[in-house]
Amino acid sequence: MKNYLKHKLRGKNPAMIALWVVLIAILIVFFIALFGFVFQYLWNWLMPEIFGLTTITYWQAIGLMIFSKILFGGFNGGDKDKSHCEDYSKKKSSKKDFSKWELYDAYWKEEGEAAYEEYMHRVKNPTPETNTKEEE
Repeated sequence: MKNYLKHKLRGKNPAMIALWVVLIAILIVFFIALFGFVFQYLWNWLMPEIFGLTTITYWQAIGLMIFSKILFGGFNGGDKDKSHCEDYSKKKSSKKDFSKWELYDAYWKEEGEAAYEEYMHRVKNPTPETNTKEEE
């Protein structure tokens, strides 16, 4: 994972990365707060009229959302069917397998740069042989 992140962040400005992290954190907090207000509004609009319950505050709405998530959704994503669990875990683990990145930097330094330069030379200076191969 370390090599994967190093590869993805290569050449990026650390200040821009920090800015994106802060921006995403602010957006997450904003949407949680917005969802709390929507939950409170819907509760106060429907529940007192339908069931004769009292109105709730914002923090009570947030607490009810957390409580309902624990009570009804649990922390496993709400998937009650475990018959495909083994197949899913195999697919999921293959996506998280970053072992191929272990030697990526070494390969790129040894062979990748030379292969890239050769490719760029071929593209910029095509020979008649490469043109006939592409036409076929």
